[in-house]
Amino acid sequence: MGLFDMIRSELIDIIEWIDDSHHTLMWRFPRHDNEIKNGAQLIVRPGQVAVFVYQGEIADVYPPGHFELTTANMPVMSTLQGWKYGFESPFKAEVYFVSTRQLTDLKWGTPNPIMLRDPEFGPIRIRAFGTYTLKAVDPKALLQEVVGTNGEFGADDVNTLMRSVIQSTFADLIGSSQIAALDLASNYEQLAATLRERVVERIDDEYGLDCPQLFIVNISFPESVEKALDARTSMGVLGDLNRYQQYQMGQAMTSAAEGGGGGGAAEGLGLGLGVAMANRMMPGAGQGAIPGAAAGSGSPPPPPTEAWYVAAGGESKGPFSSDQIRSGIASGEVNGQTMLWSAGMASWSPASTIPALANSLSTATPPPPPPAS
Repeated sequence: MGLFDMIRSELIDIIEWIDDSHHTLMWRFPRHDNEIKNGAQLIVRPGQVAVFVYQGEIADVYPPGHFELTTANMPVMSTLQGWKYGFESPFKAEVYFVSTRQLTDLKWGTPNPIMLRDPEFGPIRIRAFGTYTLKAVDPKALLQEVVGTNGEFGADDVNTLMRSVIQSTFADLIGSSQIAALDLASNYEQLAATLRERVVERIDDEYGLDCPQLFIVNISFPESVEKALDARTSMGVLGDLNRYQQYQMGQAMTSAAEGGGGGGAAEGLGLGLGVAMANRMMPGAGQGAIPGAAAGSGSPPPPPTEAWYVAAGGESKGPFSSDQIRSGIASGEVNGQTMLWSAGMASWSPASTIPALANSLSTATPPPPPPAS
């Protein structure tokens, strides 16, 4: 301390703490050689407590108010110093101001995953984080057990201690709660209330601190578990997977039949395929129902015995069933010159040369007659 500071300290007779940090828990009043004058003015603002320490022993504690330091209002100091008729100026003592306001916006979390035995998923790892508030309720215990001789003690200094207490208490609580992993989110409030009570039991008597509020913001699972849960949810939304698969097959085959450059035959077959797939997905809803199949059984129909491919626009379209080819013949989209191929054929052949389709071509509706000359 410089000469000017020493002279100024001799003239100052007001002891006070103007706290503008909002995160300081304890602050020691600076005074040269810890000397305090007779009749000095002590100002303790709301949300503060002043503690006098004499030779390492806690003496008087002052609540919020304005005090003149005399023998009358310093009973413990008077006893320690042996004053009977007042003290001579100056006397030596350390003055600590302790904030009794709530320190807010403090965060806690689990740096490492906590192993949990879940009744549905088995062994599972979880993480958690949240916020809490802190308040000093016993300045003497705080000075003796936590602060010591530090000149200033803030939220950052005690946060490490509080995080350790909350983390270990949370691990014990979540392990004994027997709450299923998928039900944890609906029990945040209950878990947080129980966690706060257990934390307060550990810090109140030992450290002179209170935790007025404690919140659980989130409990999360490993990324792989979250992806598995998302897949499980998706399957639940889809419902009947057989019907969904049939729908996807129909969409893919219809898109192939309606591809660009397919010509009129491919377009007609695509339309017929859409109707046929609708009948397959809803057996019994129309003429396409499968004979002998139980309505609503959900069983997929047997695959077609033949698969035909149509040459249209220099591309191969298909496969199409025999019924779809006959539908194309009946609508006039497939004629005797349409090139077809099926497994077992040596090469592409006109429909008119294929015995399996000859009867269908012969019974097809003839085109309109030419105009009269």
